[in-house]
Amino acid sequence: MLTLFTTPKPFRGNIGIIQQNAIQSWKMLRPACEIILFGDEEGTAEMARNLKVRHIPDIACNEFGTPLVNDVFEKAQRLAIHDVLTYINADIILMSDFIQAVECVVHLRSWFLIVGQRWDNQQEETIDFNSPEWEFRLKKKVYDQGILHPKTGIDYFVFRRGFYKEIPPFATGRTIWDNWLLYNARFQRFPMIDATSVITVIHQSHEYGFPDVKKGPEAKHNLELAGGYSHVFTIQDATHILRQKGLKLALTKEHLRRHFETIPVLFPKTAPFIYIVRCIIRSLLWLKKLFYNNSYRVID
Repeated sequence: MLTLFTTPKPFRGNIGIIQQNAIQSWKMLRPACEIILFGDEEGTAEMARNLKVRHIPDIACNEFGTPLVNDVFEKAQRLAIHDVLTYINADIILMSDFIQAVECVVHLRSWFLIVGQRWDNQQEETIDFNSPEWEFRLKKKVYDQGILHPKTGIDYFVFRRGFYKEIPPFATGRTIWDNWLLYNARFQRFPMIDATSVITVIHQSHEYGFPDVKKGPEAKHNLELAGGYSHVFTIQDATHILRQKGLKLALTKEHLRRHFETIPVLFPKTAPFIYIVRCIIRSLLWLKKLFYNNSYRVID
């Protein structure tokens, strides 16, 4: 039904435990999913053998040795057994509600991108997945102690094969590339679905194993490839929200404000018109403020 793929970091120390927890949680999903580990980082081949998942070591990398997003996505879409795929960060734990949400969307839409916020939670020990209550206990811990991450963080992308055709050669694990994937979905006029309210996605907090994630040369190059900050989209840019009862349009005040802000980016020909509208709105707000101040001026 579903193929999950990722590019793990080296399996050593705490991050090794975290990634093993994550991948084993994916193995618990039902119906069973295909899992592909890309790259040749330390311990990846051994982990793939131990957990009986696919391993594809040969992927394109930049001059720093960082895997390139475009090559990983191209290979995954070409080699996956299933037509619905999920790129997911290797520190993310999934639960049974993930499959339920994906199945719901698959039945409602032909083309889609599913994303959602994660819960940040400290997890330093190996999870006992043999316990029938592992999911219940972990959810309780997360809801009691975890923190819902802002909508700027994107840790999984669910889409159909062929959804992403031309991706710039972004460096994985650095900033911006995940935001660009959201922009690209919106630019192609595909539904972008926020599934936060129905999917409990758990990020196991950890230290990053490399410096300059946000300000280094690779991050700066990612921003250039994306086309600048105007193409940096977040979960706030979703067109739909997935609820227990199904899909609904994203029409909250915050969503509508963001939809208006991004019109010039998604529909470039409308940019002059939007500029005029914004000028009119600012002028009206200035006049309103001026009138309000004069109306309540104290006269000696």
